[in-house]
Amino acid sequence: MRNIILAICLLTCVSYYACAQKKQTDNHSSGAETAPTTVVLNNSTSKIPLKQLDERKIASMNADVTFDSLLNFYAAVSPILPGDDVREYNTLIVELNDRLLADAQFIESLKGYNKTEDLIIVGKGSYDKLAKLNDIETPIIWSTDTSRQASAMNAQVIFGGLAADGALPSDVSANFKRGDGYKTEKIRLDYTHPDQLGINGEQLEKEIDAIAQEMIDGKAAPGAVVMAVKDGHVIFQKAYGNHYYDKDEPTDIYDIFDLASVTKIAATTLAVMKLEDENKIDLTKTMGFYLEDAAQSNKKDVKLQDVMLHQGGFIPFIPFYRDLTEADYRTDSSDAFPVKVGENYYLRKNYYEDVMWPTMLASKVKPPGEYVYSDISMYVMQHVIEKQTGVPEEFYVKKNFYDKLGMYSTGFNPWQRFPQTRIVPTELDKTFRKSQLIGFVHDQGAAMAGGVAGHAGLFATANDLAIYGQMLLNKGTYGGERYIQAATIEKYTAQFSDKSRRGLGFDRWSPEPDSEYPSKLASPATFGHTGYTGTCIWMDPEHQLVYIFLSNRVQPTVSPYLSKLDIRSRIMDAIYKAIQKK
Repeated sequence: MRNIILAICLLTCVSYYACAQKKQTDNHSSGAETAPTTVVLNNSTSKIPLKQLDERKIASMNADVTFDSLLNFYAAVSPILPGDDVREYNTLIVELNDRLLADAQFIESLKGYNKTEDLIIVGKGSYDKLAKLNDIETPIIWSTDTSRQASAMNAQVIFGGLAADGALPSDVSANFKRGDGYKTEKIRLDYTHPDQLGINGEQLEKEIDAIAQEMIDGKAAPGAVVMAVKDGHVIFQKAYGNHYYDKDEPTDIYDIFDLASVTKIAATTLAVMKLEDENKIDLTKTMGFYLEDAAQSNKKDVKLQDVMLHQGGFIPFIPFYRDLTEADYRTDSSDAFPVKVGENYYLRKNYYEDVMWPTMLASKVKPPGEYVYSDISMYVMQHVIEKQTGVPEEFYVKKNFYDKLGMYSTGFNPWQRFPQTRIVPTELDKTFRKSQLIGFVHDQGAAMAGGVAGHAGLFATANDLAIYGQMLLNKGTYGGERYIQAATIEKYTAQFSDKSRRGLGFDRWSPEPDSEYPSKLASPATFGHTGYTGTCIWMDPEHQLVYIFLSNRVQPTVSPYLSKLDIRSRIMDAIYKAIQKK
């Protein structure tokens, strides 16, 4: 319930912020990129905007709901109160109020914290209040605007969602003089109202609301989160429905979803691109070149390029779970049965290594070249990634991407780290695991592999995927850091196959007449992927658009109506129509 309240407060404050800002930025076609009423002081070392998120453990002290909610779109920020122990944090963000400003002992204590750690002070009000911080040397963000929209702006300035270019209009104190104020840069997403970009937000919301309600009424999915990013601005983010059809558990924008095959591009392909940049993977080489066990198989001569294009000649799917016997699993864990596949379901040790992988290597293969969509392809690439890095894929992508990008809710096996209330349930599995799946990957093969596979197993929020999508649209940069070379992204996301619409790992816009995939209005440059559980992410470089749709259409059982009603594409159409009318 707290998350729902936070979401409502956040969306309300951003709407107010946009309306207030629109009057001040009507001459700026780029939209909400600066916070003109905000002044940044003591920033000679450019601590603001914050970088190196993977090295930070951040707390926010005394933050109100609006401020705290926006901070958590950028990083995992723990709320604490004055007097709480701060020793476990290396970055502290303090939002001051009149009571704390009047507490000289508290202000003095902040000086001590900043000697060893990073401290950012945020305040609002008249400049005579700012004068009380004259002896503070740490970065200060100050706004004379005391409204909630000011809190929204200040939070975004800290992480570079908005740039600040304000300056003090007059002398405030001995150390704060007229004209003081550091300019900061926009390096991450900002959260705004579509009207500020000339987009009719009311009409856009009305159209998406209607399609989402049709989804729920038509039993296509019990709930969903829809998100859209235009030119680096989050213009739409809303949750619909419930986790279940028959329970009052409202879907929340902070919810974590099973991404299914979106894993292929948001984990495995991401890792492959980085490894190609580092000359650790060459897609023109074969499976046999990289994998010793594959060198003895019928797949030894299959090029990784064909694997990534689903042209390796693999069979589409192997239903591993159907071959399990009672000797292969237990209802309790032990040294012999350590792999948790679901609640009260534990697979025997090394089942993947002893049975699944050898079965894949021994499976039939056709001559490469024909397009056949196969999950085996990404099992293969996972093995290549782990062979070349020496670490499991889940740890590689977490360390090199998710932690640095601020995608702190993204990862495999979320049941290990998050409460069930944050994780959207998938299928009520009556045939295999015989339990309601919450935080355990829906895909049976990925579950039997320990919840981590190259083709499925990744869970994330819509906001985390928006960060990932914007990094790709930025040609590999985000938050002031480069993750992948621009040429590599262009290579993988363009149509690479002469047999299908596919890119390397990525699905793409379909050139087939009357296909209208993924949207009637998407440009031919559009790339992304869908997921079996009812998910998708699409990036359109020509329109600088990221579109995310997350649902659990497999709850309680697999529904065909998400596709039959064309829910995902129609919502995407509505977004295109809105941004093209601006």
